[in-house]
Amino acid sequence: MNHLMIAPIVLPLFAAAIMLALGGEQRRNVSAALSIVTTFALVAISIILLRAADVAPTGVAGVYRLGDWPAPFAIVLVVDRLATLMLLLTSLLAAAAAVFSLARWHRAGVLFHPLFQLLLMGINGAFLTGDLFNLFVFVEVLLAASYGLALHGSGTARVKAGLHYIVVNLAASLLFLIGVSLIYGVTGTLNMADLATRIPAVSAADRGLLEAGAGILGIAFLVKAGMWPLCFWLPSTYAAAPPPVAAIFAVLTKVGAYVVLRLSLLLFGDDAGASAQFGDHLLLLGGMATVAFGAIGSLASQDMARLAAFSVLVSSGTILAAIGLGQVGVTGAALFYLISSTLGLGAFFLLIELVERGREPGADVLAVTRELYGDEDDSEILPETGIAIPATIGILGVAFIGCAVVISGLPPLSGFVAKFAILTATLHSPIGALSPATWIFLFLLIVSGLAALIAMTRAGIRSFWVSPERTIPRVRLIEMAPVAALLLLCAVQTVKAGPVMRFMQATAQSLHAPHHYVRGVLDSPIKPDDSRGPT
Repeated sequence: MNHLMIAPIVLPLFAAAIMLALGGEQRRNVSAALSIVTTFALVAISIILLRAADVAPTGVAGVYRLGDWPAPFAIVLVVDRLATLMLLLTSLLAAAAAVFSLARWHRAGVLFHPLFQLLLMGINGAFLTGDLFNLFVFVEVLLAASYGLALHGSGTARVKAGLHYIVVNLAASLLFLIGVSLIYGVTGTLNMADLATRIPAVSAADRGLLEAGAGILGIAFLVKAGMWPLCFWLPSTYAAAPPPVAAIFAVLTKVGAYVVLRLSLLLFGDDAGASAQFGDHLLLLGGMATVAFGAIGSLASQDMARLAAFSVLVSSGTILAAIGLGQVGVTGAALFYLISSTLGLGAFFLLIELVERGREPGADVLAVTRELYGDEDDSEILPETGIAIPATIGILGVAFIGCAVVISGLPPLSGFVAKFAILTATLHSPIGALSPATWIFLFLLIVSGLAALIAMTRAGIRSFWVSPERTIPRVRLIEMAPVAALLLLCAVQTVKAGPVMRFMQATAQSLHAPHHYVRGVLDSPIKPDDSRGPT
């Protein structure tokens, strides 16, 4: 277990290095096989680590001290419930995307599999690290890999959106460095657990500088999380990305949300003194604005790729607003929603390419035109009394309905359970204690589901019903299986909602009471022969 904690970082790093050493594109089949084996190994490792964190009395399964130096001098990796939950979510999405790419997408450009593994390395490292500077390193690794993947396959729209994505994230990385520098200048440490002990003792004269640094750092991650108005880059980038890349990108916004959740409760929780609940109100307002913007964008979208991208914003905004409420029950329900919405969006991004494959370019725009102005040939199709639905279209239609149910939050799948849990946990407070902003959040949570239902229904009708003469797409099992697997996971999350919600609530409780995390990192044992510490 001690060295298994670093495996989610080392394993994809070694896999990418081996692929590059073998020549990458010259041995694409070998790279593809190695990528699949590595990704499924990450799934198994994530399950083992999650079970270890779940049975640990404090929720912290272990602390890995690189170089075996004590914290806060060492760069540490911390395996707790939240980190292992995000590791498992990432590995499951990655497995589906990697399998889907084998059909043809990994041949659309160069070095797909090495970049994919480096992306996983960066994401896993960001979830595991307990040090802000190391967090910067891992975020830059995942961003560097994501730049190549966003441009994979070329094309005018993809290159244009990809370049915007690169520029925005480079600017966010600069803000990241500025924020970290200010925090280090005030506290003298970048270890997250050590920061939690030092922030309450910061003098009043330095507190403004500390909060300025935290605010700048927050902006950097809210850009990555896609909070309005910092999300202008996201819809076009996600809509233009190749399907397997867009599917794994569904978890990239959750990296930003994860860091905001982790740092806001660890550094600015109830024990942070004068800085307690710093930024929570702005998170709530920004999250609600993001939900509203995403819902409006979903209704205005004329193609399914942009609809999926705006649905990512709704998901991200809901999580950020739930974090801003600062309630244990709401945080646990938001984690349940995070898993459900990410799996559903990942399946939808993969499904879109299969549905669009048999349609003419610009079919959605043509459908809107027909709705507005009519079609002079309508009289020719009126005598038809029914439309024969081929098996492929039927399978795709069922999968589309499953995605629509999860994303819009309809019963019986996990999206409904997640939204119902958020509503219940929010209303659990006394009625008089609910602020107007909280009521607005509940209203937006319901309305965003209705907007998603309307947008998905309209897109489904245009894709599966109004074009009986469309070409039937050729869909391979290796493409349909990942979509079905992700939707099946949503169904399993519904059936096992009790145990899953128990885990989420335990995770939320440990986040809101981070003393176990702090003690686990700072009091991690040192080997006898290393007890002399650093010199």
